[in-house]
Amino acid sequence: MTADYDRLQKGESMSWEENVRKVVPYVPGEQPKIKNIIKLNTNENPYSPSPFVYKAYEEVDLDDYRKYPDPTCSVLVDSIADFYGVKKENVFVGVGSDDVLAMAFLTFFNSDKPILFPDITYSFYDVWADLYRIPYKQIPLKDDFTIDPEDYKGENGGVVIANPNAPTGVKLPLEAIEEIIKSNRDVVVIVDEAYVDFGAESALPLIDKYDNLLVVRTYSKSRSLAGLRIGYAFGCEKLIKYLLDAKFSFNSYTMNMPSLTLGAAAMRDREYFEKTTAKVVETRERFKVELRALGFEFADSATNFVFARHPERSGKEIFEYLRSNGIIVRRFDKPRISEYLRISIGTDEEMDKLISALKEIV
Repeated sequence: MTADYDRLQKGESMSWEENVRKVVPYVPGEQPKIKNIIKLNTNENPYSPSPFVYKAYEEVDLDDYRKYPDPTCSVLVDSIADFYGVKKENVFVGVGSDDVLAMAFLTFFNSDKPILFPDITYSFYDVWADLYRIPYKQIPLKDDFTIDPEDYKGENGGVVIANPNAPTGVKLPLEAIEEIIKSNRDVVVIVDEAYVDFGAESALPLIDKYDNLLVVRTYSKSRSLAGLRIGYAFGCEKLIKYLLDAKFSFNSYTMNMPSLTLGAAAMRDREYFEKTTAKVVETRERFKVELRALGFEFADSATNFVFARHPERSGKEIFEYLRSNGIIVRRFDKPRISEYLRISIGTDEEMDKLISALKEIV
């Protein structure tokens, strides 16, 4: 007899809540309703989407929206494959990289062994692991916020590495990434490259060499389309097929028509993509110099944000001061990083206003 049956036999009451899958949810960055603020808390791109996107939007036929979208997402998949020079069979797309990553967790992490990821990284990883009942182990970053590949060579059920890492902004050399992949051929290794376009070397060339590698990207940062929710991934054909099988068992029509059409248009504009990412990097490098001059400490960032602390002012104090002056950044109230602020790179004008405000408090 089951324990539940025994309780019913004894006349004990049951509650539907006893069968609820309870998890502590991920807390996304604030999307304030206040106007006229400088929003530097969610790493959105400060520049508009490609002009190709505007043109494609003007040509949209709204009558098409009464029909389901293409479940194969072919127009988007083909554009991504063309841009990166891979076969369409190597590409998977989803509703933002969060959807892609969640589907990858569901598909590939079904071992009794724990998956491995850093203790300071994208805070959705442990949420998905808890949601899907995946055992996991968080590996402490070194004091300088770098990853030691040796820490990922033990027995495990899978590995997840964000490169560059978030929220630290630190990149891992490609040879270190390959060392981790090569040491874990019996499990899937996910490399989350949400910020790779701002200064790190991509693991994409390794998908032909390692059939256990999944490289995940997003439109939310370097493509200026966070609002459309487009994510994508690269892997060998077999890996992508397994992902598609899981996706079509979950929801066949995950991508809506605007995302497919406008996402494909954005991917075709290489010149605009390269120009705007270069501009973000240029502003970031200038901002680093200004921050150091004010006494801030931070690991070198290869992303579109800087993760910094000041030795003489608490992170909470600076966070609240900036907010009171109409500038929103991100602070994580967690061990090891509670004194740090993650500051997204905005326009030059926005960063100048931020520097002026920081000068008043530090």
